[in-house]
Amino acid sequence: MKRVLQINPVIRTTTSTGKIMKEIGAVAQSCGWESYVAYSRGRDGVPADSGNLLPVGSRLSVALHGLLTRLTDRHGLGSRIATRHFIRKVEALDPDVIHIHNIHGYFLNYKILFRYLRRSGKPVIWTVHDCWLYTGHCYHYDSVGCDRWKTVCHDCPQKKEFPTSLLLDRSKRNFKDKRKAFTSLDKDKFTIVTVSEWMRDQMKDSFLKGCRYEVIHNGIDTDRFAPASPDGFISRYNLQGKHILLGVASIWSKEKGLDDFVKLASMLRKDEIIVLVGLTASQAAAMPENILGLPKTSSVEELCGIYSAADTFVNLTWQDNYPTVNMEAIACGTPVVTYDTGGSGESVFEGTGSIVGQGDLDAVLNAARKIEACGRGCYRKHCRAIALEHFDKQECFKKYIELYETMI
Repeated sequence: MKRVLQINPVIRTTTSTGKIMKEIGAVAQSCGWESYVAYSRGRDGVPADSGNLLPVGSRLSVALHGLLTRLTDRHGLGSRIATRHFIRKVEALDPDVIHIHNIHGYFLNYKILFRYLRRSGKPVIWTVHDCWLYTGHCYHYDSVGCDRWKTVCHDCPQKKEFPTSLLLDRSKRNFKDKRKAFTSLDKDKFTIVTVSEWMRDQMKDSFLKGCRYEVIHNGIDTDRFAPASPDGFISRYNLQGKHILLGVASIWSKEKGLDDFVKLASMLRKDEIIVLVGLTASQAAAMPENILGLPKTSSVEELCGIYSAADTFVNLTWQDNYPTVNMEAIACGTPVVTYDTGGSGESVFEGTGSIVGQGDLDAVLNAARKIEACGRGCYRKHCRAIALEHFDKQECFKKYIELYETMI
């Protein structure tokens, strides 16, 4: 039986990459493949159901890698012993395809890993979830408008952002080391998968411009994310007669648009309210009266009720690749208004919302009010049809299995 090994620091399905990896593995198994996953033991431990898992490293190795990153800005170059132990496990497993998601996360040494990948000659797929692999430090650069990665990174403006360096700036050296490692594989054996067309176009200006690219958008469970009754949510929070502008994030920050939502709140009418899901208690307490701040929920059913209660899902992100929340909202019948950031607009099809310029809150409000004027009933059926056609995870992730087959 053919085997695929996926690599990512976390396997928790409460994380986007962990969930995507698990779902790709399930589709692979349904197509006759054996699916294995390598992950950071130091971050996720060893689950009770530990079949087909290759844990990497320990809490100590993660801590030491984190310390190396903080003090020397050499993220991805710790964990030498852990990586060598991992490679011995991979050699024993002998997978047919190695599928990388993220290797940043304090658990692998990319130089040692790529020396093995080059030597093994195995087909390698790398799904790109952020920008770390082709920059000298940061995992996103959109919010600061940096394009040094197109030539050579230096004097990183985000040195203290993930992966945080407290002292040194080694972005130029990191850039050169990554370029050497990540361009070392046989191009016939290496395929980069981007989850948005925007990311593909960005990477074609990077040192990986000569690689083979495929675009495979992420998918969602369209059986679970579906229109639901909004009545329970509306009555619970006394939102009768209110037009709801909804935002959802796992972690809210300036880059996710939190400051812009506060500005938008000052522009609303009395019959309009913003609901933000995923705020911490301190963030929620600091919100103005016309922003209802709610904690993160792990209940899909509850989230579908909130999506279904909203007139408009509003995404004011300043850096993103292909946000899942847009798809979830549309699958629940709710149109989306989003900034033209990264690949965020790629999930907004005609009749399912609007794309506006970054920071243009007047345009955001105008688009939301057009939706309010028409009523959610105008959009519900079409949004649902688009979601079923384009966002179903089974159909999206089958494209990976087709890619595995072509590469072996």
